[in-house]
Amino acid sequence: MNIIRGLHNLKKHSGSVVTIGNFDGVHIGHQQIISRLVAKAKTLQLPSILISFTPTPQSFFGREQSVLTSFKQKHYQLEKLGLDVHLIITFNRKFSQLSAESFIQEILLAKLGVKFCLIGDDFRFGSGRTGDFKLLQSFAHQYDFQVENTQSVLCGSQRASSSKTRDYLAQGELQLAAQMLGREFCISGKIIHGKQLGRTIDFPTINIPIKRHISPVLGVFAVQIHLLGKTFNGVANIGKRPTVNGDNILLEVFLFDFNQMVYGEFADIVFKQQIRKEQKFDSFDQLKAQIKLDVRTAKDFFKSASN
Repeated sequence: MNIIRGLHNLKKHSGSVVTIGNFDGVHIGHQQIISRLVAKAKTLQLPSILISFTPTPQSFFGREQSVLTSFKQKHYQLEKLGLDVHLIITFNRKFSQLSAESFIQEILLAKLGVKFCLIGDDFRFGSGRTGDFKLLQSFAHQYDFQVENTQSVLCGSQRASSSKTRDYLAQGELQLAAQMLGREFCISGKIIHGKQLGRTIDFPTINIPIKRHISPVLGVFAVQIHLLGKTFNGVANIGKRPTVNGDNILLEVFLFDFNQMVYGEFADIVFKQQIRKEQKFDSFDQLKAQIKLDVRTAKDFFKSASN
């Protein structure tokens, strides 16, 4: 999959099939959209192109929300689905003032030579969010390209969506979130040096910074860690660590039966079961006692899951 960062790096295409959106999480609804896009691209023998924005329009306008997938995770999922091109447009003040008509004329038609556009019937674009499915249809008739609206994908009785997935994760409903994502929720990152406070209470942890400004999960969880080509069980805390007056969100993981130096290594943390919400303790002794209980709960979970 080719990644194009910014319109200034975009070469003119003589034809393409296009979809537009943030696609955070690449959940089962997104997967169906991209699979349809890729299939249509093969039929027309044209490249499949997904347009997304950085920062997201919501974030740019001050409506920041938690992020379900890092860029690396999203790239992996999109590539796995067979997408040809991921075009990432910088969403700044100048771009935010681009009219919907200009977006169609200058980008979809002039730059991408769009022949087929797959879009949600509730999707809005352009300055003042004046662009919609009907506007694209009117241009399609005039400039001879096809527009198709995406169909909602149900997960149980719920419409598959990033916002509903965030709700499930915030509520600790990891199994429901996994059904909507089509995989278990995972945070990946490079292990960094921490303050090594865990060692002082006999629970050394690996620490992974959370680049998301808002994490979709907070609290204590039973987790599986993919590290050094192996899988380990453990218990994780993700939050601001109120007992030590932490400021930034950090992911700390205590691995069972593990004693290696792994700073700088890359790890995937798969969230299996929420144990409890994060809380502040009056002393390190109270924190240590609670972690012992958390470890026991996590080990019981894994024992039960293996039976």
